[in-house]
Amino acid sequence: MAVDGLGKGLLLKADPIADTFRDEVKSSLAQCSRPPTLVGILGTTSAPSKFYADFTRKQCEQLGVRFVLKKVGSAESSDRADGEGVEEAIVEANEDPDVDGIMVYYPIYGGQQDHYLQQVVSPFKDVEGLHSKFHYNLYHKSARSASITIGLSHYPFHSIRFVDPKSLAPATTAPVDDIAPPGTVKSILPCTPLGVVKCLEYIGVYNKILPYGDRAYGKTVTVINRSEVVGRPLAALLANDGARVFSADIDSIQEYTKRPRSSPEAGRKYLPHHTAHPCNLTLQECLALSDVVISAVPSAEYKVKTKCLKEGCITVNVAADKNFEKDVRDKASIHIPAVGKVTILMLLRNLCVPHLLLLCDLSDRC
Repeated sequence: MAVDGLGKGLLLKADPIADTFRDEVKSSLAQCSRPPTLVGILGTTSAPSKFYADFTRKQCEQLGVRFVLKKVGSAESSDRADGEGVEEAIVEANEDPDVDGIMVYYPIYGGQQDHYLQQVVSPFKDVEGLHSKFHYNLYHKSARSASITIGLSHYPFHSIRFVDPKSLAPATTAPVDDIAPPGTVKSILPCTPLGVVKCLEYIGVYNKILPYGDRAYGKTVTVINRSEVVGRPLAALLANDGARVFSADIDSIQEYTKRPRSSPEAGRKYLPHHTAHPCNLTLQECLALSDVVISAVPSAEYKVKTKCLKEGCITVNVAADKNFEKDVRDKASIHIPAVGKVTILMLLRNLCVPHLLLLCDLSDRC
């Protein structure tokens, strides 16, 4: 942490946030009869992907996780094309009983082709939370359990957080807090969006006094970049936790919320799940309203203008490049310059989830 001069906001690095999860990961790993194996598949020469792969290896070594980096395509040889052999490597890892988790370094092709590869990864080995089964849980609400236990209209919904380990179907018991109901395991959430949420929880953006599933209520957040890997799932997570979210992309701005704009049903406070609406505000107007600004634009040239920020806001840089100007702390009360260390801990936390299947006699991979 650093405060440089009177009136400057706090520079908060990710280290103390990541440290809060190390003991949790170590405790989960201690339940395994052997160190789990994580396979990383690198299919391009992208510098950020190569850096992320090396960083993953270092963190795995520190925590006692066996990490195997499988280089294919242009990462293996300049004679091969980007992405060549990625699908085959995924299938091989799916079928290997000694492999507990799989991650693929995206982007490779971009768009639909990357989405296809995400579905090739077995959901029982997906530590990135990119399989459609987990995306469904993220974008929808636990309406079945909530309507049974606390009433559909008046109490907060949230993303489906817990699943039956046999079928990956949503849990039928609503959680009181972030604790898995008996006989369930946590649904896998995408690592980077989850890491950002944990950063916001750490600094108090989430209000623990409010009901679980609505602890971001009262906060307005702008998320810049609507990618399917980071921006869109992050906006959905925040909206499902009660925030009003402006999702800004290169060609449009959308507003994500779970609260109806009008109330056709008397007394109805929440929608069954968050909805996205077109937004007529400019990015500058969104920034002026936002308590939190999160940017994940993969460009060294892109900068969020400090003069557009709300006084006292919180800023989070998710991109490998610096998306905020150097004077960001003239306006921001807290600036988090990177979340990579928290992201890796979320990935290893996700890796621990498949090992809980052992407790249900469903897997002998531990």
